[in-house]
Amino acid sequence: MINLKINNIPVQAEEGTTILEAARSAGIRIPTLCYLKEINAIGACRICVVEVKGARSLVASCVYPVSEGMEVFTNTEKVQNSRKMTLELILSDHNKDCLSCIRNNKCELQKLSGEYDCKSSKFIGATNNHLPDNSTDYLIRDNSKCILCRRCVAACTKRQEVSVIGANDRGFDTHIGSAFDMELKNVPCVACGQCITVCPTGALTEKDETYKVERAIADGTKHVVVGVAPSVRVGLGEEFGYSIGSNVEGEMITALRMLGFDMVFDVNFTADLTIMEEGHEFLDRLNNGGKLPMITSCSPGWVKYIEHYYPQYLDHLSSCKSPMSMYGAVSKTYYAEKFGLDPKSIYTVAVMPCTAKKFERTRTELSGGGLPDIDAVLTVRELARLIKRKGIMLNNLAKGEFDAPMGIASSAGLIFGATGGVMEAALRTLAEVVDKKELEHLDFNEVRGVKGIKEATYNLGGTDVKVAVASGLNNAKVLMEKIKNGEADYHFIEIMCCPGGCVNGGGMPVQSADVLNNMDIRAERAKAIYSADSQTKIRKSHENPAIKEIYKEYFEKPNSHKAHNILHTTYTKREKYTK
Repeated sequence: MINLKINNIPVQAEEGTTILEAARSAGIRIPTLCYLKEINAIGACRICVVEVKGARSLVASCVYPVSEGMEVFTNTEKVQNSRKMTLELILSDHNKDCLSCIRNNKCELQKLSGEYDCKSSKFIGATNNHLPDNSTDYLIRDNSKCILCRRCVAACTKRQEVSVIGANDRGFDTHIGSAFDMELKNVPCVACGQCITVCPTGALTEKDETYKVERAIADGTKHVVVGVAPSVRVGLGEEFGYSIGSNVEGEMITALRMLGFDMVFDVNFTADLTIMEEGHEFLDRLNNGGKLPMITSCSPGWVKYIEHYYPQYLDHLSSCKSPMSMYGAVSKTYYAEKFGLDPKSIYTVAVMPCTAKKFERTRTELSGGGLPDIDAVLTVRELARLIKRKGIMLNNLAKGEFDAPMGIASSAGLIFGATGGVMEAALRTLAEVVDKKELEHLDFNEVRGVKGIKEATYNLGGTDVKVAVASGLNNAKVLMEKIKNGEADYHFIEIMCCPGGCVNGGGMPVQSADVLNNMDIRAERAKAIYSADSQTKIRKSHENPAIKEIYKEYFEKPNSHKAHNILHTTYTKREKYTK
């Protein structure tokens, strides 16, 4: 242990600890902009500078290690003047249209500028003229609001190992972009949105579809239905002041009804449907010499990744559509027939924790009866903005219930929101289908938790089935390289694009670096999902009465010809770069 003083307070810290970490352990906050725990400690923004006795200049606390007897001062006049000047220099080349910015009142630069009483016009001179990149269907980059913190670059490179963005040019001309300043649509971006969730300003945001949804609701010729993904209910409340991990399912349903949707469905229902189709697909492969390991296909960022980077293994993917696309397909087939509706009049909206779902919506392979499965996708942030714009007070609403038939779901569908959840839901059903007896314990703890890669072996009908679970594309790459090198003997693999799964998706509420550096929001949101799972009566997909009904009335059995036509899909080999 190292002994030092911070602001004349004795502090102990482990050798190798930075001043920033030591200060935080002692309850002393040092402001940051570029720093992000585990992925971005580069000392670039100079907001975290402190005075060290004996040092010739101020040092960046996020990269400066503690030493025995060190004396640190975090808030001297010299330090505060330096931070203020740095902030004002950043503001001198920053788009200051703050009132209309999507991150107004949630911007880390805005917050610090207020704390340090900065003047946005202190330094006047040349400015860069950046045009937004809105080339994709899911994301907009506006470099006029970028502060070059490189947190987005770190997320793309270290968390996801996609590395499609970086710092281009040098000096005053430095900006974040893709190689050769290609538009984002022409590079192998997987649409995960992890860059958005770490951006401290409004430089990165999802492409908004709220006004399109409003127009659809106002159109009297359309029957507008909405389906909500599992993790939305444990994220939405954060936008309304609830603590991280609060489950606001009931209030959310009421708010959606007040927005004017004709039906409010639960995508947990089609998560159950996914388990039925995917589980039986796996058993068929296992027993009849199909491609193994079979890999889950419900994460669109992961699917786009394998299409770009490992297209030779596309036949290892489950052919099942994602729960979102199944919800859309079932809405325009089974639901339309059951209630005598014209499929062309049905407008399907999905609320997702994910920006990649916006890309998934555009895939031509995803259609039921010749119509696109999904017409519009809203992130959790977009839904929150729409609720606020309509003057709906989520905190004051009574709890509502989802509409049948796609409002009846097991909690096996709910746990899809957390990494390992798809695997656990599948195992609950597979174990009972194969062994023909009821499970004594439904919790498969070996595949739970935020660890990047988890492995386990389960005996199904006398066969030892080896499974693996990965979240974050850096971990997915590890598993794919094992398959590529002939080192994998897994039978079934679950992969989620985002670290921690959908509860940490690119469309979830953005939290500041102060929160991200001191709390595992993935674990808190997942805790709420597993808590709800433990209290639900129906915890297995095959016991969902609405699932039994849809097979009896419509699909006949899992993997039937009709089910394949509506619930399954194909994949496309994609080039890494296009002109």
